[in-house]
Amino acid sequence: MKYDIRQLPYDQVTVAPSILAADFGTLDADVAKVAAAGADLLHLDVMDGHFVPNLTMGPPLVSSLRKASTFCFDAHLMVSHPLFYTPVFAKAGADHITFHVESDDDPAEVIAAIKAAGCTVGMTVKPKTPASALAPYIDDLDLILVMSVEPGFGGQSFMHDMMDKVAEFRRMIRDSKRNIHLQIDGGIDRNTVYEAVRAGANMMVAGTSVFRAPDGMAAAVQALHDASKELVI
Repeated sequence: MKYDIRQLPYDQVTVAPSILAADFGTLDADVAKVAAAGADLLHLDVMDGHFVPNLTMGPPLVSSLRKASTFCFDAHLMVSHPLFYTPVFAKAGADHITFHVESDDDPAEVIAAIKAAGCTVGMTVKPKTPASALAPYIDDLDLILVMSVEPGFGGQSFMHDMMDKVAEFRRMIRDSKRNIHLQIDGGIDRNTVYEAVRAGANMMVAGTSVFRAPDGMAAAVQALHDASKELVI
């Protein structure tokens, strides 16, 4: 049974820790800890070494985690051919799949494949790609992801100039009159989260700031949740 990302609130900040910042030597323990800390879903950064210059995880890792976790698995496919990898990661245990409009496959075909695999659909753009690139597909989306760093590596600095893009996506979501999560990924911590929520993002992907928080994961997750009071939707 798939976990439905549409069941998560749209009018509150939700937190999706990225396991890219976890300790892969004790990954199941880190995932259990972040669940106990109050996180809402788990972000899986899948990179193929071609679309972005890094390699991360494959389906066997996701399948292993699925056996040990009841989290909603939010898979971000930073790959050249999401059409090929969609059924593979869905079978491994992904509940939601986000792919890049800049990938080599036809976006409409990828959207159809994600739905056919029983997952909810997200799309994202790299920092230099305009928000308008997703306009033709917005009626089919459950989530839009704004990259506030260049995709490929964790621990990068937050790109403040991406907040205009967040605000533009929020306007597009309002105009669509649909419930669509607006997620942001890159450099999110207890300070930058306020810029993101004021621009209109409601779902925070946070890696280093959660898994490596000096005062612990629970305090880090709570600090992000606390930004709900300034969320603009």
